Amino acid sequence: MIQQIAFVIVALIAFGLAFFRVKDLLKLMKSHNGRYSFPTDIIPRLTRTLLDVFSQRAVLKKPIIGTIHATIFWGFIIISFGTLEQFLGTLVPGFNFGFLGNPIYLIFLFTHDLFTLLVLIAVGAAVFRRAFAAPKYLGRSSDANLILFFTGLLMVSIFLMHGFLILGTQFHYSHREALFASFEISKFLSNLDFSGSEFEALGISFKWVHMILVLGFAVYIPGSKHLHVLAAGPNTFLKPAKTEKPMTSIDFEDESVEQYGAGKITDLSWKDALDYYSCTECGRCQEVCPAWNSEKPLSPKKLIVALKENLYANKSVIFSGKTDEITHVVDEVNTEDVFWACTSCRACEVACPVFIQHTDKIYDVRRNLVMMEARFPLEVQTVFKNMETNGSPWAFSSDERINWADGIDIPLISSEPDPDYLFWIGCAGAFDDRNKKVVRSFAQILKKANVKFAVLGTEETCTGDAARRIGNEYLYQILAKTNVETLNRYAIKKIVTTCPHCFNTIKNEYPEFGGNYEVLHHTQLIGDLISTGKIKPRKTDFGGTVTYHDSCYLGRWNGIYDEPRNLLAAVSVGPVVEMEQNREKSMCCGAGGGRMWMEETLGSRININRTEQAKDTGASLVASACPFCITMVGDGIKAKDYSNSLVVKDIAELINDATN
Repeated sequence: MIQQIAFVIVALIAFGLAFFRVKDLLKLMKSHNGRYSFPTDIIPRLTRTLLDVFSQRAVLKKPIIGTIHATIFWGFIIISFGTLEQFLGTLVPGFNFGFLGNPIYLIFLFTHDLFTLLVLIAVGAAVFRRAFAAPKYLGRSSDANLILFFTGLLMVSIFLMHGFLILGTQFHYSHREALFASFEISKFLSNLDFSGSEFEALGISFKWVHMILVLGFAVYIPGSKHLHVLAAGPNTFLKPAKTEKPMTSIDFEDESVEQYGAGKITDLSWKDALDYYSCTECGRCQEVCPAWNSEKPLSPKKLIVALKENLYANKSVIFSGKTDEITHVVDEVNTEDVFWACTSCRACEVACPVFIQHTDKIYDVRRNLVMMEARFPLEVQTVFKNMETNGSPWAFSSDERINWADGIDIPLISSEPDPDYLFWIGCAGAFDDRNKKVVRSFAQILKKANVKFAVLGTEETCTGDAARRIGNEYLYQILAKTNVETLNRYAIKKIVTTCPHCFNTIKNEYPEFGGNYEVLHHTQLIGDLISTGKIKPRKTDFGGTVTYHDSCYLGRWNGIYDEPRNLLAAVSVGPVVEMEQNREKSMCCGAGGGRMWMEETLGSRININRTEQAKDTGASLVASACPFCITMVGDGIKAKDYSNSLVVKDIAELINDATN
């Protein structure tokens, strides 16, 4: 009876403390003001969550540490049933799961013993990795070390409990064929000069050690980085269902909205708070971040951890209701430079095993800095002014938008009102001399294939992608609504563009403003033209091997990886080689997220780093499918003086040159 009363008291205290800590976390989540709509597709999400969580699919993308983590995860699930047996056996003396009968109970005991051993081995491997083979992105964590220590201690306590109780002759511990590891330990312990009752007492003592450690975990986890044990499952459920992820909009007509973007931590959404709670601090996001890898102050991992710490630091103020005293989300850790360093490539989000959405938070903070506080890089002011007056980031008049087509008969939509495709040129294609060659090449391909197409000409204006991602949502919406009105006036149904940024914006973000179109990237349409025999490019020798650079907005933002590669394979005589970082792990060129228009003054230049990766393949040609990437890689080639051995071209140029 004393043991039962003691257990009830200890358990009530532990679960009570855990409850209040979790309650505070939920209260902090509820304090957030940002909008986040709860999804309605419950069943598919539950199914996917169960598969992701229990298969540890995302974690296992890194096989070695993934296997270590998955072993500990699966082990804790199995061992939890053993813990439940111990809890119930303490409340009801003599209780165990033996009522399940053989062989079920024997399988349970064997599995429990096996995973206790495997978890202990996995903990040892994790400790070795952290002590002797830790990758730079992992970092040091006393919290993680403490968890590993107590996890290992928990496994040891289970083995000692089993070993001593086997010697103490409790009946369900006599199944030696099932408790194979514990039986070997009991043989070692049998050398101790104790009686059966003393062995049993020691077994019960270690059972208490085991139960107190479990209850201690329940109290400790809500306040540690291992909070992800509770939060990662819900966060997996709420992850975007598709690769495409449009930015959230601001309703400027809602007069009750006085705050645009996130100036305080509570201006973010409750889903953002769940992201902080879910972070494992594994560093996979930091490992692939182009900003961090070029010595910028942005680390996606540190960003999330610092946001969580900002939230915790404001806890008492939030709970007191004094919201005007909440500190700014931009602080001594997450400085302005941190938020401006992001290229919005989403490499961090693809790498994250718990599906944290880093870019959303950066966008919201940028919106506040731009629209509420007018704090942004000086050169961006010129970009905004050009977009407002010229409908382009460049200081060119809209009258010059059709000059790229000089010498080519290009139909305007005003004279070709029902085309199969509207060819969206984009600002780079219209005004940048290098990228004018790309849109001319693609237009010539369309003409060779007898595709009925037209362009807007001077009626086209910037999609607003850069304005939105820099943080000027108001300017973006003006440009977006203008374009949607123009496109709908001409009843446009299909659009093709050579620019992944235009592609992403029109395809994924214009529908919110009534712009619903079938949008293709030019590599997709060229592939269709080849497969249907409308063009027949010949195999061409490009002077050596070819490598392909993935555009972030084509790849990670829209899942288009194969189409460009298929086109290269169709026309290149030489081999197509991959850079070390390719497809979803590809390194950004450095131009996304509005960085195309900002000076790169901190660390090394991202585009030069990527150019060196291309050079390392031994290729003589870098193929691209994005005007920004062509500009950035081209600048990298010039900066490194590789012009005699390396060139960059758009796939449309290669296909056009190979087609009669």
